[in-house]
Amino acid sequence: MTRRTSVKLRDVVNNLKLEIVHKSSDFDEVEITSPDINRPGLQLTGFLEEFPYRRLQIIGSVEYNYLTSLDNRMQYERFRGILSYNMPAIIFSYNAGLPKDMLDLADYYDISILRSKLPTTRLTSLISQELEYVFAQRTQVHGELLEVYGVGVLILGESSVGKSETALDLVSRGHRLVADDLVEIASYDNKVVGQAPKNIRHYTEIRGLGILDIRRLYGTGSVKVYTDIDMVIELEHWREDYEYDRLGLDDHYTDLLGVQLPKILVPVRAGRNIAMIVEVAAMNQREKSMGYNAAKVMTENLFNDLED
Repeated sequence: MTRRTSVKLRDVVNNLKLEIVHKSSDFDEVEITSPDINRPGLQLTGFLEEFPYRRLQIIGSVEYNYLTSLDNRMQYERFRGILSYNMPAIIFSYNAGLPKDMLDLADYYDISILRSKLPTTRLTSLISQELEYVFAQRTQVHGELLEVYGVGVLILGESSVGKSETALDLVSRGHRLVADDLVEIASYDNKVVGQAPKNIRHYTEIRGLGILDIRRLYGTGSVKVYTDIDMVIELEHWREDYEYDRLGLDDHYTDLLGVQLPKILVPVRAGRNIAMIVEVAAMNQREKSMGYNAAKVMTENLFNDLED
């Protein structure tokens, strides 16, 4: 399990398609070391104690309107006050127009000025999500990750149990492949997100066929870059001496990066349609998440009939 401690500013700018209004001399080397962001409204009033300057600074419509309501001399002094700190960058929302004095100060203090056409709330949300994902706990597991009826399903199991074949069968049924063989997992905001490493994204390996490009074979709609993981299905070879669950009354969970996820064990043997079972498991999990448990309802009905 790993956790990143920094991310390059240029990567965030590229991922979020931010406009570079002024580029600092060290732009390519600037690193963001905190997943938190700051809107420097208080600092623009002149109060700079405990200013969290190491964070990305976002100037939204409220801060911008306040700043531009000041006379030219006060605008200059207040903006100079925050730019005198060695921050990663300042981002303006709503495609705000920037007076020449502000750009001159950015040039003097060598701070990058960025801009987005997005509203402040949307911009803040996107940046927070990006940084939370970058700084999240991470690990890798061997398995398959698919979106099945809108449910993120992580399929695990020992080698040769049929994970890749099951995933291919699900894709042929109209579901979406996220990762084959190796799944990169990150945990943040009490959820788990999975994706494939970039160099093997959208590919799968089937014994006897070799490497297949799922996107080329089945179209863009058959793949997805990432998805939340909502449940885990473990495949195993059928054991004759093991009593498998036949009712589903008891819910089972597994811990993945500190998040508890529903887990079911599916035995594999000749004649069982595993892809169909995964489909039904995904639909059933969706029903459970909405408060309906078929096994419990049926059991209650049986007990009610006995009492009558």
